[in-house]
Amino acid sequence: MTEENNASGPCLDKKKRKKDYANSGMVGFGYFVAFIAAAVYFIQQAETFWMGLLGLLKAIVWPGYLIYYLLDFLKL
Repeated sequence: MTEENNASGPCLDKKKRKKDYANSGMVGFGYFVAFIAAAVYFIQQAETFWMGLLGLLKAIVWPGYLIYYLLDFLKL
């Protein structure tokens, strides 16, 4: 191999590659819908302003717990 062929090897390919996020939109949309649904549920159940604020914070982390326990249930 010549130096020209070696220079355009794996190192150059790594620099040229870009991450492809084209197929990750549905995951973000699913998280957003789960957040909105949880926020509506928790805020409806709140009796005071502070309970509503706590409900909003719960809505932010709720989808994460759901995915964690789903993966635990599926043994992945």
